[in-house]
Amino acid sequence: MHVANHHSIEQLKRLVRKQTDARMLLRLQMVMLAKKGRTAPEIARTLSVSRRTVQFWVRCYNTGGLEGLRDRRKGGNQRKLDDAQEQQIIAYLNQQAADPHGGVRRGEDLRQWIRSQFGVLYSLPGTYDLLHRLGYSCLMPRPRHKNTDPETQAAFKKKPRPKSRRLPINTRANRSKSGSRTRPGSANRGR
Repeated sequence: MHVANHHSIEQLKRLVRKQTDARMLLRLQMVMLAKKGRTAPEIARTLSVSRRTVQFWVRCYNTGGLEGLRDRRKGGNQRKLDDAQEQQIIAYLNQQAADPHGGVRRGEDLRQWIRSQFGVLYSLPGTYDLLHRLGYSCLMPRPRHKNTDPETQAAFKKKPRPKSRRLPINTRANRSKSGSRTRPGSANRGR
């Protein structure tokens, strides 16, 4: 396996001894063993990783040196808007809340507004996370139905209710309780 000559084996050993990050330590060990002439399957068995993992990190070392072995991705949620843009969102939400007939009713509405204003597309859960981070709640009471007006309810209570028609009670005497559809046993006695 080819390993670029960025560092000598002694330099790699020193880096391994000083390393405190477990992932970086494992990657340095892969490179050091490859530089000593071990094959990818041997290194994989020794370090309990896959052969592909060994090949991947040696290739990263070959192209980028020690920098190539570092983690490239950033973890966690990354902010898409700066502080000034978030302040504009706060101002917009406060303005919309003051309007009794309009306003932002759904997270999707705010999501589309952010996209049109700043060219940044949030997912819907991301929009709710942004609202929460800005101190807003995505929950609000449901709008009231027009029939929940106290006057309408009082008028309904005063209106007489129609009485329901009662159906006659069906009472069959001496019905068999066995569940079968035969005549009761006492029906034959009279003959």
